[in-house]
Amino acid sequence: MKTIGLIGGMSWESTVTYYQLINEAVHKRLGGLHSAKIVLWSVEFDEIEKCQSCGDWSKSASILSETAKGLEKAGADVILICTNTMHKVADEVAASVRVPLLHIADATFDALQKRAIHRVGLLGTKYTMQQDFIKGKLKERGLEVLVPESEDMEMINSVIFNELCVGKILPESKEKFLKVIEKLKAQGAEGVILGCTEIGLLIKQADTDLPVFDTTEIHAKAAVDFALASESA
Repeated sequence: MKTIGLIGGMSWESTVTYYQLINEAVHKRLGGLHSAKIVLWSVEFDEIEKCQSCGDWSKSASILSETAKGLEKAGADVILICTNTMHKVADEVAASVRVPLLHIADATFDALQKRAIHRVGLLGTKYTMQQDFIKGKLKERGLEVLVPESEDMEMINSVIFNELCVGKILPESKEKFLKVIEKLKAQGAEGVILGCTEIGLLIKQADTDLPVFDTTEIHAKAAVDFALASESA
């Protein structure tokens, strides 16, 4: 079994989900007392968020790159950035280590392709919805990506940072998100990407008839597939 390196803490709420999903998947596949080999480095989210807010992506890239190097030295065979937004600096982080980095957009594309999805809605932080570090990779591979209108983007971003990242799960916010999903469906979305690792704390597949693609679940599964590749070979 290969060792999975997790860059977590952005937020720690969703990092808990990564840890749980990865271990559950390993146990399901191998049975017995098996669990995942994981090295976790949890960064200080306040420092990262301040970099995001002021647009200092260079500093955040440096922080995550140093973290990735630490994970590699600790024995990680693969690196995951446990957040969508910080894939803005994924190329820099990947270049800082010799082991592979599993990109969340690549794993998500594979999941969408298996379901024959061609037009998909994307929810996430305002950075993820507005910029191309996730959207662009999906579009390059032939997907049409729909995002909410600007007012809804602001609402989603506010809920993520002011509620989900601090453990607040409010029913009224769920209703707002579901209304946005319905708007995307009306525009022709065949599925919706929960493109922030915290949104899965609020929205589940049972909440909507539109296929939901939770990037946390998808990314965690990809990590397990990598870690156990030799087990099933």
